[in-house]
Order: sequence, then structure tokens, then C-alpha cells
Amino acid sequence: MGRTSDARERLLAAALDLIWTSSYGSVSVDDICVHAGVKKGSFYHFFPSKADLALAAYEEHWRQKQPALDAIFSPQVPPLERLSRWCGSVFEAQDSLFRKFGHVCGCPYANLGAELATQDDRLRAKSEELLNRGLRYLETAIGDAQREGLIAVTDVKAAAQSVGTCLMGLIFRAKVQNNPALLRELEPSVMRILGTAVPA
Repeated sequence: MGRTSDARERLLAAALDLIWTSSYGSVSVDDICVHAGVKKGSFYHFFPSKADLALAAYEEHWRQKQPALDAIFSPQVPPLERLSRWCGSVFEAQDSLFRKFGHVCGCPYANLGAELATQDDRLRAKSEELLNRGLRYLETAIGDAQREGLIAVTDVKAAAQSVGTCLMGLIFRAKVQNNPALLRELEPSVMRILGTAVPA
């Protein structure tokens, strides 16, 4: 099996890396091919355009991270612990990227959606779809916590939206200030939104 056999996978990984750590607009097909070690002709064998590659790359990123989310949000884990673990995983992921690249990279889906909301509706819609998939995990945990009487929430869907909005705001602040430590505020902020205290 040679390098050609995994060319598509390397293009997907290169696209995500480059777009996430800089921006969609600043990354060219040539940049992606060089980063992936793939000839440009091979790129067009797999993808009609950079946008098609980006759509596939972001879907692949979700596929790769979904098992970790499934574990964090396992129904076997108490609901508030699920949320606590999720908050910790957000910080750890952003801190790891910060150490690798020297800057806070932010949420790949929100970055893409914010950059292209007025330019490419397919990519905007993919960003929205992936963010909504994440919200469903939050809704399940918050719903379970509500049923167990652990939180002061009446509208589970609205509470999940508020938690998601809190995350986006903190990630935006962390990017602007280039300081992943700001994401340590996520858990206490989430628990305040839900009307409970951070577990001791």
C-alpha cells in the first residue's frame, strides 16, 4: 500500500488542520496539497472543489471525535458529571492546540460558520448542523439532570442553547486574548446557567 492509497485521508486531515489553525479564505488548494503531500491532480480526483473537501473534512472530524463525546456523555455517567467532563475536555483540547500552534484555535465548526456565513451557504449549513449535533448531547445530559431534580431548569432545549452560547462566547474571548485558561470558566458558568453549584 503506497502513499496514493491514503491520499484522500491525508487531504482531509490537511484541510482541517490548515483551515482550523488559520482560516478557510487564507488556505488554497495548493497549500492543502503541499501539507498533505498529495499532487494537485489527485486532489481533483477526490474532490471537485475546496468547498467539497472542507465539507468532507469537517464531517470526518466529527466522525473521529464522536466516540469521545459518546464516552463523556454516556448514560452510565451521572448527568452533572457528564457536563463537568465535557467542560474539562473543551479546555484540554484548546490548551493542547495552544501548546502546539501558539494560539487558541477555537471551535472548528463555529470558526467556519462565522467566516463563511455570508459567502457559502453549504459550509454555513454544515457548521450549523455539526454544532447542533453537539447541542443534542448537552440536551440529553441537561434533561437527565432536570428529571433527577439536580438543576433549576424548566426548558431543557433553551438551557442547552444557553450553555452552547456560553461556550462560544468563552472560546471567542480565549481566541481574542490568546489565552486558553479563560476556558476554565466554562464549568462554573455552565453550572450557574443551570442553577446548581460546581461539584466539589
